[in-house]
Amino acid sequence: MGRCKEIVIKVIPPKIANEFVKKHHYSGKVVHNSQLHFGAFLDGRLHGVLQYGPSMDKRKVMGLVEGTPWNGFIELNRMAFDDYLPRNSESYCIGKTLRMMRKQTPQIKWVISFADGCQCGDGTIYRASNFVLTGITKNKTILEFPSGDRIAALTFESNPNSDLIRKQCEYLHIPVQYRTRNEWIKLGAKYVDGYQLRYIYFLDPKYRKRLTVPEIPFSEIDTIGAGMYKVRTYCGRNATKSRTMRRKSVKAAKVNKVGLTNKNEPIWQNTTRLYLVSACDG
Repeated sequence: MGRCKEIVIKVIPPKIANEFVKKHHYSGKVVHNSQLHFGAFLDGRLHGVLQYGPSMDKRKVMGLVEGTPWNGFIELNRMAFDDYLPRNSESYCIGKTLRMMRKQTPQIKWVISFADGCQCGDGTIYRASNFVLTGITKNKTILEFPSGDRIAALTFESNPNSDLIRKQCEYLHIPVQYRTRNEWIKLGAKYVDGYQLRYIYFLDPKYRKRLTVPEIPFSEIDTIGAGMYKVRTYCGRNATKSRTMRRKSVKAAKVNKVGLTNKNEPIWQNTTRLYLVSACDG
């Protein structure tokens, strides 16, 4: 475990969390409905962020576990770390946040998260954190546009006037307007090769028996060829630098100015329970 035990987890303001995620997440984007933002601190500085919030299609997702109340689950929708943290920091930080929620937000019975096997990984961290694999689907949601940008269908279908979509229209010399994914495909976009994997962690073990879909053995990932190895090059170029380069880039962490010191701790230092309850109770 090494220095992982020295990592301090705090609930932090969304502005700080979002700035960190935009800088360090491979997508460069945040999920705007994130409500609960955890920061991972080591040696007095912020080096990781985990963000939780309601699923975009909450009513549909609820059906995965029978009898789940409206506020009975939450989604881990963004996780980003810089290169300063030691190995196994991701699973350690996930575990810490899950234990905090189990203790302080008992209405949350389970946590869902998705691994983007098209761009950055097949969920190794989730498997190490005792999540259950409940779905492997061929990608039909992420498209690569002629400009080279990769965009989720939910993004361009729900916000056709966003700056990112305007960029695609300008690149193709077409008017800015709503278009379906099939229309974009006719204009040259294509589905990114790979799979999406769905994982669930049961904060309340009794709810595992209520799962309405089969649990999938982890070995199935390699059996059907859904592993991360297909997209390793893309990940290495766009995600946070790989763990194999971690020791070479520790100095880069010094640019991070968000501190956690005994003399001048952030304003959120003693408000963890307040943030947790208000963010998760609805």
